[in-house]
Amino acid sequence: MFLIPEQRVIQVTESDFRPLADRLRPRILEDYVGQSHILGEDKPLTKAIESDHLHSMIFWGPPGTGKTTLAKLIAEISESHIENISAVLSGVKDIRAAMERAEYNKSNGKRTILFVDEVHRFNKAQQDAFLPFVENGTITFIGATTENPSFELNNALLSRARVYVIQRLDDEALAQILTRALNDTELGLGDLSFEINEQQQSKLFMAADGDGRRLLNLVELLADVTSDQNEVTDELLSEVLKQSHRTFDKGGEHFYDQISALHKSVRGSDPDASLYWFCRMIDGGCDALYIARRLVRMASEDIGNADPRALQIALSAWQTQERLGSPEGELAIAQAIIYMASAAKSNAVYLAFNRAMKDVRQSPSQEVPLHLRNAPTKLMKELDYGKAYRYAHDEPGAYAAGSNYFPDDKNPVNYYQPVDRGLEIKIKQKLDHLKQLDAAWALKQPK
Repeated sequence: MFLIPEQRVIQVTESDFRPLADRLRPRILEDYVGQSHILGEDKPLTKAIESDHLHSMIFWGPPGTGKTTLAKLIAEISESHIENISAVLSGVKDIRAAMERAEYNKSNGKRTILFVDEVHRFNKAQQDAFLPFVENGTITFIGATTENPSFELNNALLSRARVYVIQRLDDEALAQILTRALNDTELGLGDLSFEINEQQQSKLFMAADGDGRRLLNLVELLADVTSDQNEVTDELLSEVLKQSHRTFDKGGEHFYDQISALHKSVRGSDPDASLYWFCRMIDGGCDALYIARRLVRMASEDIGNADPRALQIALSAWQTQERLGSPEGELAIAQAIIYMASAAKSNAVYLAFNRAMKDVRQSPSQEVPLHLRNAPTKLMKELDYGKAYRYAHDEPGAYAAGSNYFPDDKNPVNYYQPVDRGLEIKIKQKLDHLKQLDAAWALKQPK
């Protein structure tokens, strides 16, 4: 059983009420860690900051990687007034007030940086509202987003801003943040600081998953519950990290990246990689039923008739997950994923369907030939509905050689082209044989 150790008596200051992540927010560019690909020597953003030739920009990256901090540092270095707006909390009134202050600053020769956090939460019309102020130089726009700007931001705003990709923090960057938290006596943990070994650091970094803010929140939690010896035990660390989840966004960029990786791994016949991405998504909180539904799509798109059993196995896994739930049902999904990744692959059905749909959409609505029409009434029979139809089961081999099933004024089209893998080898052999029967029948017809 996990017990909270006895609390230590410490002197409380005003800064202690601020979260550790906020207290340790870098105040100068030299303290900013990570993102050397955009802030290294001679990099475009570094040059723009140093020369004070700022342009509007979008910071795109995962949570806790320093997007807000970087915007504040740019404002500080450039001696600009910064207006902070959250697309989650701010409305039209807040935006209008910020623009009025920016215009006042402009009239007094002072630049305003408008920082919009979670900018993708604004709709297209709200994003358009910033354009006139960007155009006339009232504001230098900096937006932060965790979503792909290509999908979430309108083209007008994108064309006026440079997009910088903010990467998740690696272990080296996380180590720098941890060192400062433990050793900075003024803004760090102070009297609450503790010792942590390399193996424990690795577990802490893994739980942080590239998120500096999450790392500092975990460190702060550890500081609150460590013993009087200021030493972190493995048991204590495990308890603190138990509820920590990896980076996963149920509908955002990470979500689509990971389901794409799973789909491509199955298609690429790699059961191990497929299983890895499945477990990553489950570990991050993805609904297993969503993955089960996607497997049904993969079974038809990437395996098809090369192994028709894949579709049944995918459907069975979906049904098992619905009946048993997690975690029992997830094993059935894992079984289906491994089977499908190992199965013979064919996209012939997928391509045939797309070819047929394209042909239908580009062609006129041609009539059903009379011999293929049903004739349940006397009038229909008198109109030759069903006349000359050859019942396949009455023909040799249950195949009416030479029969045409396309509209009379349309040439037959070969949509389905089986591959030379799995069951489609046999399907191809059969279809080739039927074509030979058609050709032989045609030779017997009078000229």
